[in-house]
Amino acid sequence: MLELATVLAGPYATMVLGDLGADVIKVEPPEGDATRGYGPPWVGTGEDRVAAYFLSVNRNKRSLRLDLRHAAGREVVARLIARSDALVENFRPGGLARLGFDDERIAELNPALVHLAISGFGADGPDASRPGYDFIAQAAGGLMSVTGFPDSAGGQPTKVGVAISDIVTGLLGAIGLLAALHDGRGQRIDISLLEATLAVLINQAQNTFVTGTAPGRRGNAHPNIVPYETFATADGEIAVGVASERQWPRLCAAVELELLAADPRFADNGARVRNREALRPILAERFRLAESAEWLARLDAAQVPCGPVNDVAQAFAQPQATAREMVVDVEHPRLGTVRQVGIPFKLSATPASIRSAPPMLGEHTAEILAELGYDDNEIGALINQRALDGALEGLESLHGA
Repeated sequence: MLELATVLAGPYATMVLGDLGADVIKVEPPEGDATRGYGPPWVGTGEDRVAAYFLSVNRNKRSLRLDLRHAAGREVVARLIARSDALVENFRPGGLARLGFDDERIAELNPALVHLAISGFGADGPDASRPGYDFIAQAAGGLMSVTGFPDSAGGQPTKVGVAISDIVTGLLGAIGLLAALHDGRGQRIDISLLEATLAVLINQAQNTFVTGTAPGRRGNAHPNIVPYETFATADGEIAVGVASERQWPRLCAAVELELLAADPRFADNGARVRNREALRPILAERFRLAESAEWLARLDAAQVPCGPVNDVAQAFAQPQATAREMVVDVEHPRLGTVRQVGIPFKLSATPASIRSAPPMLGEHTAEILAELGYDDNEIGALINQRALDGALEGLESLHGA
């Protein structure tokens, strides 16, 4: 699999596929993927220093450092396209074609290739040529308008705390790519940050279509389910989610407010949604009377969905995350042990795996060029033409540079 992508959406898609077993060749520009410089925090020092951001989405890949401004560099890409099952790229629409790789050329090189093209706004339409980043997609795609607390509480439209538009674009792109590979025919998959963001609006989008009114921001409350939000306790906050009518009387009993279960204002979820402004203060007052640990124990005993509001460190330190191997230590040949997020999907017959650490810039250039049929003299010529932009990892073993 060939990756001509930088930053997040494309690299996240290829990392997921790499975890599932794909051999991912990551072509990087001479300066490297931009996320190598997205620090602090950093891992390593001096020439080995790399940003934690890059490490987060580039394991199970081999790095080939290549300058595509040179014809010789583009010829390397042509050979890679010819031998790859899939190509993932995030050039602006038309950018890959300007390098000499339009759809027709790609089809000539490899008619069976699956080509995943990721852009900010899509391959056509009035905004096709605009640059796009996750933050812009969250804003233009409506996601920020439903995230954060309402104006009445001093809130404002807020982006999600991770680059969720990029991540969802990568995931949806990977799904489309796998479907195309299963079909067995070469084809192009076009996906954008905007479209992926619109797609994840799900019930908020459907609510808007049905009512004709755009939803507002409710903070941590759910637009269609009550109670389904956070509550302050005597020493912190907890999340409580009552998503079925069976859970409602159990919640009332756990907080010793059994009369609420018989109150017609709160008889079912529809009634509780209509009367949320009457119900929430009653529950809020009760939850403030005890500490989080006590409420969580009571709610767990009553089989009411609940949880602590953890920070990121606490989230990965919780025993369940440990039990499910969501923190893994990966050995890096230059950086030592690098702790990473584990693999979230567990396949019983064909388990995913972390086979290699995120690569240093150009670390696998020599072996990849050898696999493409380049001999020592040809590699030396590439260096002289600066198509490889100078000496790279491992080249000494091939031609003594």
